[in-house]
Amino acid sequence: MSDADEPLQGHGEPSSDFDGSDGDDAPADTADTHRGGFGDFGGDGPGLIDRAFRERIVLVGVTRPDRDAAATDASLDELSLLVDTAGADAVERVCQRRSAPDPATFVGSGKAREIRAVAEEVDCDTVVFDDELSPAQQFNLEKLLGRTALDRTAVILDIFAQNASTPEGKAQVELAQLRYRLPRLRGAGRRLSQQAGGIGTRGPGETQLEVDRRRLERRIHKLEADLHRIAGHRRTQSKARTRTRNRAVAIVGYTNAGKSSLLNRLTSASVAVEDRLFATLDPTTRRLGLPGGETVFLTDTVGFVRKLPHQLVEAFKTTLDVVRDADLLVHVVDSADSDTDGSMAAVRQVLAEIEADEVPELVAYNKSDLGPAAARLAERTEGSVAVSAATGEGVDELLGAIGDRMRRVAREVELVVPWDRGDVLAGVHREGQVLDTTATEEGMRVRARLEPSSVGALSRYLVNGRESE
Repeated sequence: MSDADEPLQGHGEPSSDFDGSDGDDAPADTADTHRGGFGDFGGDGPGLIDRAFRERIVLVGVTRPDRDAAATDASLDELSLLVDTAGADAVERVCQRRSAPDPATFVGSGKAREIRAVAEEVDCDTVVFDDELSPAQQFNLEKLLGRTALDRTAVILDIFAQNASTPEGKAQVELAQLRYRLPRLRGAGRRLSQQAGGIGTRGPGETQLEVDRRRLERRIHKLEADLHRIAGHRRTQSKARTRTRNRAVAIVGYTNAGKSSLLNRLTSASVAVEDRLFATLDPTTRRLGLPGGETVFLTDTVGFVRKLPHQLVEAFKTTLDVVRDADLLVHVVDSADSDTDGSMAAVRQVLAEIEADEVPELVAYNKSDLGPAAARLAERTEGSVAVSAATGEGVDELLGAIGDRMRRVAREVELVVPWDRGDVLAGVHREGQVLDTTATEEGMRVRARLEPSSVGALSRYLVNGRESE
């Protein structure tokens, strides 16, 4: 095997589910690898939080011509929070200015040697890059650094893997992990260069590496099929909700902005709330009554983050369908964030990726109890509200704003419902907002706001067969 084909040191190993060997013939050339590697991304444990020690991490950021040093520092600050959430400690950071990434090592061989010197000085276990690395760059960096090299994507995937709890969430995270690992699968040692001829292989000419890659691909296809089936179930549920003529509202926002806290405040949903990134992965839907009498379905969704891995966006499209199909998005923004504009831009970028950028948006600046920033931002942004999910301040204004947005898509009509059709009158009250009622000889004259589908069903009762002026 040539140097270019050597296996990754401490990275890219297939998990036990996909490893074609019994593991007893591990090669001697992996004995000198540095400890660490973010669990399944190179270490022995399932994730950082389960490890016996907190790894020491060196962060690396690159400033390109389209951004300044302050933006790089802010991104590294967030990466440090991500690393801490994953269960490790960022002990040092290295920054570099480059006009373009180096194709071989991203930072260049000279900078890589400098990073290795820093890593040895602080005795770090892993080096984490703020930008996504190609498989070749990752492989070359690990050879030069003598320790595991990861990127921001790997850290986020590790956090998602730790937080996934439902079968759907676990399947989505596993699919994202496998899509990330597949092009990085270089084998776990010299044994993968040997020929295999056992049951389940394509023949005596197939290498163990090819067997492992094929098993990963089979698992990916199975997960895709499972998630496709779940998507079918969600579409069935969505149709059932549509028949109730209740509209859907989705809560979106940057991770740790307070989305789950707001859902709990509005609906008493009892969703687990933690002060950490990506505490919520699985959507939760609850009924919400609005001040005008309407009822909507309110759904909490997974938080977004800058540079959200494409693998996760693709894997979570089944879950994020609820966002694309919503009638209104409540965009929760952390008013205490030092870069609210950047956070909002990151959320809207993901919304564009899942084709939900055309859905109407209501901005809610959260954490108004922490200072005047929320009120100041709400004044600056037309149609937004300031709210505190912790104290309930501004909740009535938020509910009123949601109701106003919902009524904008409803149609105001006048109906005359015969006295013997109490069921129809009850349906008008249930499905819309009754604005005024007047008793007449023919029946109850009703002025109401109704969904277009409801108007069609009640067309025989419309005054003069048309909507009110």
